[in-house]
Amino acid sequence: MNNPATAQPDSPFDSQVVATAARPTRPMYWSVRRELWENRSVYIAPLLVAAVVLFASSLSTIFLPRRMGAVSALDPAKQYASVVTHYRMAPAPIMLVTFLVGIFYCLDALYGERRDRSILFWKSLPVSDRTTVLSKASIPFVVLPLIAFALSVVTQVMLLMLSTMVLLGRGVSPATWWAEVRFFQGLLIMCYGLTVHVLWFAPIYGWLLLVSAWARRTPVLWAALPLFVIALVEKLAFNSSHFGSMLKYRVIGAMAEAFAVNPQHGGGGNIDRLSQLDPAKFLSAPGLWIGLAFAAVFLAAAVRLRRNREPI
Repeated sequence: MNNPATAQPDSPFDSQVVATAARPTRPMYWSVRRELWENRSVYIAPLLVAAVVLFASSLSTIFLPRRMGAVSALDPAKQYASVVTHYRMAPAPIMLVTFLVGIFYCLDALYGERRDRSILFWKSLPVSDRTTVLSKASIPFVVLPLIAFALSVVTQVMLLMLSTMVLLGRGVSPATWWAEVRFFQGLLIMCYGLTVHVLWFAPIYGWLLLVSAWARRTPVLWAALPLFVIALVEKLAFNSSHFGSMLKYRVIGAMAEAFAVNPQHGGGGNIDRLSQLDPAKFLSAPGLWIGLAFAAVFLAAAVRLRRNREPI
């Protein structure tokens, strides 16, 4: 007589059932997949912007041979900006739109499921509130930066190929073009810049997720109104603007903390050399760690709010 604890499956179907039951469910993985299924704008919007950027930048390659012919008349400090402006600026709109998508996604991430009452279904599943909130936070913190990086690389590679073909078709050697492009160096700078901005904007995303978990309507208003009121009260009561300066620093301060920008180099403060990266200064900036601490507090509060909030 077989012991139930050691009994073997009686059929291949039973073996498949046992294997399926033993397989880990990976709630975080499937929660992130769920967010991508339900929010297609996360990847569609950057993809559309990348297509527009590629089309517009491709038009500028028509005049590339003429610029290459005139580059020898410029001093070395201006050659880079003259030759690769359209190539260097191609990732900027893609990264900007991913930041905007991240803002609007965070505002709707926890508010939307209460508005359409789908929170009742999702709470019936064996997925904790912490996993749910962290999976939503992973979109602006991980998924969107990866999408921005991948689309930027693809766009730049296609521009490189197109520019090379245009130059060869006009009988111009692409050697100077490739020397000025600095493709792999640009990839390192772009990867560093994305990482810097994700960490720097962490409290912004955390605050928006917290508001999304709390607000009963118009989360965009509740996200901006308290900040405006605090800045206004400070100005009226103390005739100072420290809070407003702090907000400005949080939005645009990453460049000053993470890069050594020299306006006299490369035509106006361009980030085009590895020597301009300053990770030691960035990692030692108090603003970075204070912001990350606030982000952790905001996310913890969002988890608690989701646990207690009901459908709207």
